[in-house]
Amino acid sequence: MPDSISALEALDRLRAGNARFVSGEGTRDLSLEHARRLDLVSAQAPFAIVLGCSDSRVPAEMVFDLGLGDLFVIRVAGNIVAPSQVGSIEFAAVRFGVRLVVVLGHSQCGAVQAALEELERPSEGRSPNLGFIMRSILPGVETAAALVGAQDRETLMGRAVRENIRASAKHLRQGSDILEQLIRDNGLLVVGAEYSLETGVVEFFDGVPSAC
Repeated sequence: MPDSISALEALDRLRAGNARFVSGEGTRDLSLEHARRLDLVSAQAPFAIVLGCSDSRVPAEMVFDLGLGDLFVIRVAGNIVAPSQVGSIEFAAVRFGVRLVVVLGHSQCGAVQAALEELERPSEGRSPNLGFIMRSILPGVETAAALVGAQDRETLMGRAVRENIRASAKHLRQGSDILEQLIRDNGLLVVGAEYSLETGVVEFFDGVPSAC
């Protein structure tokens, strides 16, 4: 397995990049990206894997102030976990020696909102593909509804977003023999994070070692 920076070093780099993004002091230079593109033709060495939502407002490279070759990004509505996503993460973790996996959800997630509406008013005629996404998100929404109860809609939505992130991160930690082995023996870390559309801040809140 190729050498890579540690999970905690990768986490520090993501936090620093997000701080630059939030402050408006990003360091990305398109002329440098052009030169780097040529350097990356023959090989890549991403330092983190991000399983994020497809939402157009949450491009991982931008919110972490990073560029070409830095992140191995998988995007899907609702940052859900399915076999293709697990396989992609396994591929990057083994092929490139990446030690950090981030499940990146975000506030006001439309897919979570749709799942919440589905829980309240089940629909008919939904396509099987969209139905799969809804079924993948519903367990987290149901957990949030049980914990929050009859509190206001905004509170329920916020909790549902976080429970969905937690569910995806847990699936990755426990749903792949390859990832479980890498966690146990090679220092792989799977964490959950939420991006705030309002502030631009990414908060790492699930699976982060207490010392971090």
